[in-house]
Amino acid sequence: MPFVQRNFQGEIVAMFATAQPQASEWLDAQAAEVRAFVGEAAPGATAAFGNLDSDFIRVLEDVIDALIDKNLLRLTDLPLEAQRKLLARKDLRQHLRGRLDLVPGDDVI
Repeated sequence: MPFVQRNFQGEIVAMFATAQPQASEWLDAQAAEVRAFVGEAAPGATAAFGNLDSDFIRVLEDVIDALIDKNLLRLTDLPLEAQRKLLARKDLRQHLRGRLDLVPGDDVI
């Protein structure tokens, strides 16, 4: 699986479990063309999304902090589980920040 049918441009337009008169070419299910046709991300794209997700989570944390600082949102307005996750991440970041400071007390250069 799958046997693919292509259009005149060579693009996959259909896939079948068994060979068909219009689809006799077999491709491995993990082939990039097959994965693209069924809407799966390529293996490298998954890692890229993971990195973007991490960066985006940090952006969301910063937005939430800004809204709280401007009194537009209270931490208690968020669901309890969201509060716990935000506080845990903030605590961990604070802990890591102290361990990663190369020159303690020198916040501004």
